This record gives sequence, structure tokens and C-alpha cells, in this order.
Amino acid sequence: SCLQTSLSIWGWGSLGLVLFLVTFGPFAIFYFAFYILCFVGGGFVVTLLFGKSNSEKYLEQCEHSFLPCTSVGIPKCIEEMKREARPIKIDRRLTGANIIDEPLQQVIQFSLRDYVQYWYYTLSDDESFLLEIRQALQYALVQFSARSKETDWQPYFTTRLVDDFGTHLRVFRKAQQRIAEKGNQMKDQAEELVDTFFEVEVEMEKEVCRDLVCTSPKDEEGFLRDLCEVLLYILLPPGDFQNKIMRYFVREILSRGILLPLINQLSDPDYINQYVIWMIRDSNCNYEAFMNIIKLSDNIGELEAVKDKASEELQYLRSLDTAGDDINTIKNQINSLLYVIKVCDSRIQRLQSGKEIDTVKLAANFGKLCTVPLDHILVDNVALQFFMDYMQQTGGQAHLFFWMTVEGYRVTAQQQLEVLQSRQKDGKHQTNQTKGLLRAAAFGVYEQYLSEKASPRVNIDDNLVAKLAETLNHEDPTPEIFDDIQRKVYELMLRDERFYPSFKQNVLYVRMLAELDMLKDPSFRGSDDGEGESFNGSPTSSINLSLDDLSNVPTDETVQLHAYISDTGVCNDHGKTYALYAITVHRRNANSEEMWKTYRRYSDFHDFHMRITEQFENLANILKLPGKKTFNNMDREFLEKRKKDLNAYLQLLLNPEMMKASPALAHYVYDFLENKAYSKGKGDFARKMDTFVNPLRNSMRNVSNAVKSIPDSLAEGMTKMSDNMGKMSERLGQDIKQSFFKVPPLMQKTYSDPDHCRVAAPIDDNVDDNIPLRVMLLLMDEVFDLKERNQWLRRNIKNLLQQLIRATYGDTINRKIVDHVDWMTSPEQVADAVKRFRDAFWPNGILAETVPRRDKAIRMRTRVAGKTKLLEVMPDELKHIIGAETTRKGILRVFEMFQHSQLNKRMVYVFLERFLETLFPQNKFPELFHKLHSRSKQMQRYKQRLHSTQAPLLQK
Repeated sequence: SCLQTSLSIWGWGSLGLVLFLVTFGPFAIFYFAFYILCFVGGGFVVTLLFGKSNSEKYLEQCEHSFLPCTSVGIPKCIEEMKREARPIKIDRRLTGANIIDEPLQQVIQFSLRDYVQYWYYTLSDDESFLLEIRQALQYALVQFSARSKETDWQPYFTTRLVDDFGTHLRVFRKAQQRIAEKGNQMKDQAEELVDTFFEVEVEMEKEVCRDLVCTSPKDEEGFLRDLCEVLLYILLPPGDFQNKIMRYFVREILSRGILLPLINQLSDPDYINQYVIWMIRDSNCNYEAFMNIIKLSDNIGELEAVKDKASEELQYLRSLDTAGDDINTIKNQINSLLYVIKVCDSRIQRLQSGKEIDTVKLAANFGKLCTVPLDHILVDNVALQFFMDYMQQTGGQAHLFFWMTVEGYRVTAQQQLEVLQSRQKDGKHQTNQTKGLLRAAAFGVYEQYLSEKASPRVNIDDNLVAKLAETLNHEDPTPEIFDDIQRKVYELMLRDERFYPSFKQNVLYVRMLAELDMLKDPSFRGSDDGEGESFNGSPTSSINLSLDDLSNVPTDETVQLHAYISDTGVCNDHGKTYALYAITVHRRNANSEEMWKTYRRYSDFHDFHMRITEQFENLANILKLPGKKTFNNMDREFLEKRKKDLNAYLQLLLNPEMMKASPALAHYVYDFLENKAYSKGKGDFARKMDTFVNPLRNSMRNVSNAVKSIPDSLAEGMTKMSDNMGKMSERLGQDIKQSFFKVPPLMQKTYSDPDHCRVAAPIDDNVDDNIPLRVMLLLMDEVFDLKERNQWLRRNIKNLLQQLIRATYGDTINRKIVDHVDWMTSPEQVADAVKRFRDAFWPNGILAETVPRRDKAIRMRTRVAGKTKLLEVMPDELKHIIGAETTRKGILRVFEMFQHSQLNKRMVYVFLERFLETLFPQNKFPELFHKLHSRSKQMQRYKQRLHSTQAPLLQK
């Protein structure tokens, strides 16, 4: 059907076409197309003519409307743009001080030039926009300067800044402790430390955590933008702040152009390490401190960097063609580099194998330890705190505190009686008051330790106690009234197995030796290229002994040690001339024989002699060291004679009978003869002074920690007595008052400090008013972790600092500190800081290029150099006060804290926040910072944990 339909259509169509052609002819189709074209063209012409007439009528109507003529404004705009630019006048006054305004104007000019003008002039030549930005910046600086002048900066620099640094260090210390408790099984310990740090921060701060700002670059930029916008809101007039375009430009310049690069630089660990080295550049690098750092390092990157540099230097030295005297110098340098490489390899292998062990326990089980006599322990602050801890553990603290109290009583009584005698010579009589005071003090000691009511009571011969009680009741007390009982108590502590003998077997004794720097670390001996020559300079002490090191200690009784001085010479070091003696040492045992050389000065022999004669009193009558000579002591004849005498001294010292009589002497001799730099103790003058001063100083300190409080009536008597005496007696009376009336109970209480709190809380009742004492005590608490240790040591340190500050500055120290803060904020210092900022960002007026990140090996060696410098600059007096190991750990903890850029950023932002809170106290910046940090992930987790722990309690 479809086919039929299609055929039908084609059929009818063909028929119509044939009929059309037959009727009209073949040219009809052309006529038809022409008619259609004429019809369309005529319609177009009619439409055009009609539209034109209507448009003219409409334009004529618009001329009579109320709209302004648009053709007038455009020529005026063109005319305005063609006019010449008028000179722009800028008020260059900012702070009122020309020395500050000039560099500030340069900073503004350089900022606009490098951050705005370089792209703005490609869009327009009109400078009005630039003028608006500059005026806005200047207005903000004027407001900032006015606020700064009204602010008291002394609390910020002396309190808040120190508190924030101490808090930061406390958070880091607790994060380290928490990681140590978890165990060293993390894949990335640095990342774990950062996470743990901010976890501890939120537990301490409670309401804020800065983890996002410090770890996320995007959030950091957002934080700085928000902060800059708030500052612009405060500092700019409302009209300028409402100008969004200008506000955004200024905000981006401040946040991304100035603040962000500055914070990144201040937070860079490598920059901080270089700055530390620069600050203590005058201190020479010490080989002993350097080797200590290598042996203590737990960073494989540091060890590999040092090893690579040593290998590079070794290849260079081996390539030199030398002869004569230079070859000995080259040999020594080669041997020292081989020693460094060997130590690095040993340490790397131990870290990679994971065989780090508790070295204190290892040393405690090892057996052969240096013996420190009890009388030395009782007069040494560092050793006494460990013995005190042990005595408290065993319940014998009453005996120790009694001995300390009697020492303090004796010194006090002697001083008071001497003052009394001098007053009596001048015709002034105060006998009854002084004797009454001493009698009350003696009765206080008796009641606390020896009476039936004493708890705990010193168990001693009842006959001696009864005799003492009778003497107190019928005779005037003397400084020696307790001597007999004190002697018995000393013998009891010395002989009783519960006390001193057991203390020498306890781990506290080993830690005490570590703090006293008496755990020796044997050196690696021998080398591949040294022919027996050894470099004189390996470290002398370290608590971090390795298992391999301890196995090298000469404990076998079959070891034979022989030594003699083979040569002598004169050295000149920085203009200082001295004699040097080369000692050849032979060491034999059943399986091997070793030989090396070490070099010693006469002063080394002298210091060694004083050490062993102090430790072994019987040697003083046997060993005689050749005497000193002031003039002509570099003559060849004199040096040969001294060489002979010192050789005789060595042979007598190494005599087997001498060693057998004093077994502990071998340790000192072996340490002296090792191929390393000799570590001197105190000098001759210091030893003599200590012999005179130490008993008095320690006794006066100890009495303040062992005597119970005496009634108030006695305190009033003491005050009256001290008022009547002269200046010297008045000071002494104040010291005695502090000793007798501000004493804690017998049982030492631990510091009631929460595990997580800021350090801004008051330290002590009598410390807050003393700015330097507060700062020094707070920093020592946090750096050396004194609050976690024996409080007796902490009180001694506080008393020592008080005496030091009083003796140095008197009562004017606070005034001097306030004056120093005023000087720091003076126009001269502010101008100097602005100039340093300008020169750092635009050296010679040109924007500084981004400094390329230094090679990892260089950064690692810089870390080693920084730690070495810090250890070298630490005074020996600090080690004697709080212990060598505590000092070393505290300094390295502070250095390690600065090796994490995220943590450094946290500290910089804390300082910045406190600065703004101090500068704008009325603008509620604390609440603002809480809101800006509210998106912290650690804060959200902390709130969830807090809610989960409180929910069951609320249900109950």
C-alpha cells in the first residue's frame, strides 16, 4: 500500500508539471521566480521607510525630556585626565621621633614599591589610590605609636614573656615524657612529638590550642588575615576601613608580605641554630664538648653529616705531601678524624639496631664504681640531695637531718658568740639575749630529734641523751654541745648497713656519680693509620655509656699499666707558653697489649695530685709532686730535671703495692693516662677557698631545711636582738631568722603543682616582688626540672640566688630592671630595631630574595655546632650546684625544643598574642584569639573526652 501511495504522488506531480509547461511554455518558471523576488524587495523598502519616520519622531520627543545631556560629562572627564598631576603633599610625622620616622617611612615606601606599584602602574598612572594606601598605613602607625607610649611594658618583658617561655618549655618537657612512656616504636617520632605537644597544650591551656595555625599553612594565612583585619579596624578611621579595596590591599601586604615571612624566618630551626652560634661566637669550640655531643646524639642525620665531613677532611689530609715536623701534626689530625668516624659509626650502629639500654642500671650492675666518702657527700649540695632521698626511702632521714641541724647550730652559735665578744669589748652588753636565743635554739633541736616526743626520733645511746638534757638544764649552751651525739650519729650512718653501705649499691648512688661527672666514658684507642699515636682529646665523662664502652673498662686485676715520660717540649698557644710532657703508656692483659701516647702539662699533674690526695689522704705523705717555679721555668735544664722528677712520681704511683693498697686509685690513674684531653677540676685557689668556705656555706644552708619552727615569742626576741646590733650583726640576724623561722616540717613535702598548669602562677610568697629572682628561679625550674626533684635543692638554689642578687645589686635591682626596660623601649632602641628590620628585608634598598634552603648535611652540622657551643658556654659552677648530668640534659632539652618549626611557630604566636593583649587591653583580644583558634582539632577532641568523662557523673 505504501508503494502504491508513493507511485500515486509521483504520478500526479509529473502530470501537473507537464500540464504547466504545455500551458505557459518553458520560460514560465523564470517569470515565477522574478515575481517572488520583486515582492520581497518591495516589502523591505516599505518597512525601512516607515521605521525611519517613526525613529525621527521618537528622537524629537526625547529632546524635550528631563534627562541630562550625556554628551557634556564625557568631555569634562577627558579634560580632567589631560590636566598635569599636581604634587602630592605627605605628612611624614609618625611617632614624634625623627630617628624612628625616617626608617619607618623607608619601610612604607619599599613596601608600596615592591608589593603594589610594580603591578598598579601597568593599570593606571593615577597615584591617588597609592596616596590613600600610604595615608592609611601612616594613620595606623600613628595610632599604634600612641598606644605604645601609653603602655607599661615592664610587666610584659619581666613577667608575661618569661611565663610564656616557661610554659612552652613545660609543655615540651611533658610531651617528651609522654612519648618516653609510650615507648620508642613510632614511625615518625618528630611528627608524634608535635601531636603530643599540642595535646598537652590543650590540657594545660584548657580553652585554646594553636595546632591548626602552626601545622596548616592555609589556616595560618587565614589567621594572619583575620588578625590584620582586626588591627586595621582598631587603627584605621571608619571611612578608610569601609573602603574594602584599600583594606584588602593593606591586609594582604601586612599578612603575606611582612608578617608571614618574618614568622617563618623566626621559626626556622636552622636560623635559630645559626643565631645561637653567632651569639656565643667568642667562645672557642671545645673538643671534649663536641665529642660529648656526638656520643649523646640520638639523631642519625647528625652523626652521618659529621662522619661525612670527617671523611672528606681525612681524604684531604691523606692527599697532602708533607715532610719534617708537619707530618706529626698531620698524623695527629688524621688520628683525631679516625676517632670521630669510629665514634659516629658505633653510635649509628647502636641507634639502628635499637639496642639502647638503661645505662644507669647498667652501671649500677657493673660493680666497679668510684667511691665517694660520706663526709664528702654531706658537704656537697649535689651529692647530699641523692643521699637525702635515699635516707627518706629507708626511714633514716631523722639521723641525716639531725646531723645537718647540728652543723648549722654550731656555725650559728660560733658566729653569735664572736659578735657578742666584739660587742662586749666595745662596752655593749647583750649577754642574756644572745644566750637566751642560743638556749632556745638548742632546746628546739633537742625536742625535735632527741626527746621522747620527737617523731621520728634519733635512736642513740640514752646515756648521751640524758647527759645532754642535764647540760641544757644547768649550763649555758655552747657551740660544741651536740658534738658527741653528732659523732655517734655520723658513725651510725657510716657503719649501719641500712644507710651509707647500702646507698653505695643503690641506683641513686650511680645517678649521684653521674651528676658529679664521675662516671667515666673510656675512649676508643688505636687507629688504622696512627702507628700508636693517638689524638689527645676524647671526652672524659658521659652518663650515656654504651655497652661496648663499659666492656672496655679495665676491671681485670691482671691488667698491668706502665707509663713514663718519653719527651718534653715547649708549646705556644695564642701567645701563652707552657711546657708539655709526652707520656708513653703500655697496657697489658692476658690477651692483648696496647700502647699509646698522651700529653700533659705540669698543671694537669698538679690538679691530678690534688684530686687523689683529697680522695686518699694516706697518699699525701707518700707522693710528693715536684714544686712549681715562677721564673726560668722553660729552660731546657729545668725541664729535664722536672721530667725526671715527674717520672719518679709516676713510677711510685704505678707501683703494684700502691695500687693494691688503694684499689679505687686505679680508676683515677687510668683516667689521667688515657689518650684524651684532661678534664681539670677546681684550681688550687678554688680548692683552698672551698676548704674554708664550704663548711660554713653548706651548714648555713642545711640548717634552713632541717630545723623546726621556733615559737613566735622567740622570733620577736631575735628581731629585737638584730635591731640592737650593728650592720654586720643585723645581716647575720636576718639570715638566722630565715633559717630558724621559715623551715618546713621534718618530712619533706613534694611541690603541690598540678601536672598540667601554666607557670604564670606565683612561685613563692617572697619571690614575686623580686624580678630577677623570679625570672631566674622560674627558668631554672623549667629548664632543669627542679620542681620534680628534691625540694631541699630547690630551696638552696633560691637562697643562693637571693644572696647573689643581694650581694651584686642590693635593693636597687628592681629599679635597674625597670630602667633597662625603659631603655629597651626608648626611641633609639626602637629606631635601631626598625633599621635592622629594613636592612634584613631590603638590603641596600632592594627586596631581599628568598634564601634557598641549605643542604641537609650543613643544617645537621650546624645543629651539632650549636649544641657544642651551648654546652661549652655553661659555667662549671652551675654543674657544681645542680649536677653535671642535670645541667647537660636541661641545656640539650632547650636546644631540642627549638628544632621543630611547628613548635617554634607556636611560641612566636604566643608572644605576638601577649604583645597585642598588652598593647590593646580594652579590645578583648583573649576572647578574639579563643574564637580564631576554636576550629582546633585537638580542642574538639579534648572537649569530647571531657564530655565523655563528665557525662556519667552528671547521670549519677
